[in-house]
Amino acid sequence: MAERVLVIDDEMQITRVLRAALSAHGYDVRTANEPEEALRLVQDWTPDLIITDLMMQGMTGVELSRTVRAKSDVPILVLSVRDQERSKIEALDAGADDYVTKPFSTQELLARVRAHLRRAPERNTNAPIETGDFIVDTAAHSVTVKGRPVHLTPKEFELLLHFARNAGKVITHRALLTAVWGAQSAQQPEYLRVFVGQLRKKLQGDSDKEYIQTEPWVGYRFLPDGGSE
Repeated sequence: MAERVLVIDDEMQITRVLRAALSAHGYDVRTANEPEEALRLVQDWTPDLIITDLMMQGMTGVELSRTVRAKSDVPILVLSVRDQERSKIEALDAGADDYVTKPFSTQELLARVRAHLRRAPERNTNAPIETGDFIVDTAAHSVTVKGRPVHLTPKEFELLLHFARNAGKVITHRALLTAVWGAQSAQQPEYLRVFVGQLRKKLQGDSDKEYIQTEPWVGYRFLPDGGSE
């Protein structure tokens, strides 16, 4: 069964080009030129991946990402001519999983699409990880910290999963970016600042434990017991 990709852009030429490219590689593609239509398709058609432009009339890609993320964990890839770090962080904060700057090659976009779609089935092949205060259930896509359920977005889950599999080790920025976002994102440190910050808040909850330790200029270390002896 072909994986479903929803392309959202208020420029019909863009949606036509992306639909042709994605369909040629076997994806089941639908397009939307208006936010209302896009949100209806998200609910009724349930895509496996969303590609949305950042600047659209009626609702920006940031607003759309925030609206979708409130109801769904579907991966969201934002396209934009804006290459500023602020725009990327705003989109990631709103719930987007990736950010591709225009102009981009079809091969780059397809690589990112494959990377996001490939990771979901992989979670189901692994047994739950129980380490320290954590139970990371890859099949159920669930996380508990000392018995407290924690809701994570797909990318937050992937990031925690990589941390849990390498508990206690220092993981470099480049290694984390490559493992979670793919090799093409190895030079996007703002991704880590946003997602590690979000993950820290969710994991810590009301406790004072520091589960993710920053190693200055190098990367991060995951401490599943919060650093306690």
